[in-house]
Amino acid sequence: MTLENISNIDGLFAVINQCTGNVELISDEGDCINLKSRLAQYMTVAGAFSDGYIRSLRLRVEKDEDKVRIFDFILSGEAEK
Repeated sequence: MTLENISNIDGLFAVINQCTGNVELISDEGDCINLKSRLAQYMTVAGAFSDGYIRSLRLRVEKDEDKVRIFDFILSGEAEK
């Protein structure tokens, strides 16, 4: 799953923290970073933040119900606050 133009970083990580399965960031090199880790979240923000938003994140979400949770966040417009 690829997310683009996320400006509500805190909201995204709040949704990820509610997920029951693993949510991993997949780097361009193929590395997997556990986004449920607070340290990984800070590193992601530091590395991907540009102009007040994250341009693109490629995620691997383990459970279908967590995918729905993240999609609902994006579709609700919460990602843009």
